[in-house]
Amino acid sequence: MAKVSPGEYMRQVKIEGIQRVHWPTRKETVTTAIMVLIMTSLLAGFFFGVDSFFNVVVKYLLSLLG
Repeated sequence: MAKVSPGEYMRQVKIEGIQRVHWPTRKETVTTAIMVLIMTSLLAGFFFGVDSFFNVVVKYLLSLLG
């Protein structure tokens, strides 16, 4: 096994890493961003609905006590 200096090793790792990176196109980035915004909005609406439901249930139960 050939010994390589730490500097040479880091240079080789950097070159190999950059060659393997797949950079997304602008279209892929925009599409992914839109999907994230849509899913975030859907989940926010869902959790708002669940929270509102439990709020009503808890208020009803508390009104039975007092």
